[in-house]
Amino acid sequence: MAAVLRGSRYLVGRCCRHVDFVLVSSRSMASKTPVGFIGLGNMGNPMAKNLLKHGYPLIATDVFPESCKEVQELGAQIVDNPAEVADKADRIITMLPSSPNVIDVYTGPNGILKKVKKGSLLIDSSTIDPSVSKEMAAAADKMGAVFMDAPVSGGVGAASSGKLTFMVGGAEEEFTAAKELLSCMGANVVYCGQVGTGQAAKICNNMLLAIGMIGTSETMNLGIRLGLDPKLLAKILNMSSGRCWSSDTYNPVPGVMEGVPSGNNYQGGFGTQLMAKDLGLAQNTATNTKTPVPLGSLAHQMYRMMCARGYANKDFSSVFQFLREEEGQ
Repeated sequence: MAAVLRGSRYLVGRCCRHVDFVLVSSRSMASKTPVGFIGLGNMGNPMAKNLLKHGYPLIATDVFPESCKEVQELGAQIVDNPAEVADKADRIITMLPSSPNVIDVYTGPNGILKKVKKGSLLIDSSTIDPSVSKEMAAAADKMGAVFMDAPVSGGVGAASSGKLTFMVGGAEEEFTAAKELLSCMGANVVYCGQVGTGQAAKICNNMLLAIGMIGTSETMNLGIRLGLDPKLLAKILNMSSGRCWSSDTYNPVPGVMEGVPSGNNYQGGFGTQLMAKDLGLAQNTATNTKTPVPLGSLAHQMYRMMCARGYANKDFSSVFQFLREEEGQ
């Protein structure tokens, strides 16, 4: 019962699992209850800003202190490590690069679980191995806390505008409480099932995204070689059966679209190194489930090759530039 009433419509005591509650307005409740945020990178920073915009006091930290400056200027309280966040907030969101980072932030010497309060809600929006999400959930449960995986889709643009899609895994009775916070940062918050299913949905999505971006880049490159104007080709694709997110929202060809990384020398956005990591997760899960993913495997190899050729920190749409350079252009 206590977990279900963790949302903003109720003021819930944390001293034990059996609690009394009083009905209060949702916004006044939000203004009184701090939220922890750990990981203020390209995605985490705008996500944290949107929580602040919705009136949530923020307790934040990042391994790189300079990453905390913007949210601190907007009113967030900055602390030294995840354990201090857990000491000051009983609802915490983490947004981290990889499985080892998540393990350290939750279970390390200065991790969340060192000072987590009983009844705390821990939401991890990193993209990691589903098995690690299950491990963190089990560790949190031993401390009387609740862990949910809630990876995101939409990129930096959607993070800034508050239009992310969250794929949530965890106990269904906790979903309402999680959705209260996630709805401040996303337009779509989808319950997927038990812990790990959010990660499963995200891994599948990113494998398709990588395949689609490579296909769009190859298509655009071929059309340019055939003498087509890239803007014209993109227009035709986007009114035809070849249309996809990589062609109509995030086109990889410089000059075709404004406000996307291809128009900014592939800076910002979703890094090639992170895409290679996510494709590696897809490969691991495909191997474990004996699932054939030939195009996913090829995409993984291509993005790993790009990392070795100096594209690691460029946006993943730079695969178009990589293809051009591979052809000696």
